[in-house]
Amino acid sequence: MRIYTYFALALSVITMTSCSDTGYKFKLNTSKKTTLGKKAAIKFEQIKGAKIDSVHLFVNKKRVNKNETSVAINTNDFGVGKHAVTALAFYPGKSKKVSSSIEVFANKTYTRYGYKLINTYPHDKTAYTQGLEYKDGFLYETTGRRGKSTLRKTDIKTGKVLQKTDLNKKYFGEGMTIFNNKIYWLTWQAAKGFIYNFDSFKQEAEFKYQNSTQGWGLTNNSKELIKSDGTNKIWFLDPVNQEEKRFIQAYTNKGKVDKLNELEWVNGKIYANRWITEKPIKSIITIINPETGVVEGVINLNGLREQILTEQKLDNDDVLNGIAYDKENNRLFVTGKHWGKLFEIELIKK
Repeated sequence: MRIYTYFALALSVITMTSCSDTGYKFKLNTSKKTTLGKKAAIKFEQIKGAKIDSVHLFVNKKRVNKNETSVAINTNDFGVGKHAVTALAFYPGKSKKVSSSIEVFANKTYTRYGYKLINTYPHDKTAYTQGLEYKDGFLYETTGRRGKSTLRKTDIKTGKVLQKTDLNKKYFGEGMTIFNNKIYWLTWQAAKGFIYNFDSFKQEAEFKYQNSTQGWGLTNNSKELIKSDGTNKIWFLDPVNQEEKRFIQAYTNKGKVDKLNELEWVNGKIYANRWITEKPIKSIITIINPETGVVEGVINLNGLREQILTEQKLDNDDVLNGIAYDKENNRLFVTGKHWGKLFEIELIKK
């Protein structure tokens, strides 16, 4: 059929039958793997049984057909990642679902970056950094671990903590962001976040996670809250009711990029720390396209952790985790968990 001219990769075939149905048998063929920008095929076939009434085809719960049993979808409409494909067949008095998937990879390799060290500032060694954000000349930071999680305002040049509040000891604090004069602060495994008054640091409300089960990093694009959950997914939340509206998946041309942690919105892109604690420990930030999920850049900051190690002892989980961007002055700050220094850096293409 003409639809198969759109791809040259093998098809994955998943067949589902039911003993309760009188001989009905279906097959759903999909493009197994493809790259962003190419068409991907979905073909529903009836192998056995009387003629059915209709079939509805879905990608990520979005219907992609009218009356056809075969369609070619534009992968640009869905972005990179593994996408759920479902066929729902209707016949007298019954319906049956058949499932498969399509995996979309980036269509180009990412740009590699190193760094130039611009300035070095003191940073509290007791801070198990989870979130970091710049606003009006100050850094705002959240720290983690149960019984030690704090929200704080600090002076960049001295590292002095100017204002601080503690999280309830039963919670493990994670990432934060500042949006419309409110501070949004995630917890790790409690499936909830908290909202604080920006000026007073007083807790005003809380919200529950929906489909994302954990809280890791948080930032915003001036319209939505943007949240990581430790996987390769990045969620976009309505700031009014914190509803998870959609997600993207971080992928290179080789596959998914998971363990995404602390986030920062920088010039229209999502900068995401990766949680890498296995030896050799790496200090990596990925630059992610917020529309497609494509990893467009990878920043190697291994030298910063090595510099810290010459001055203090670090545990395996004392890794790079903290990105703050001063948009007005185009300054990028990074630090890590229990690191005694905050670094201002400039990215250099390799």
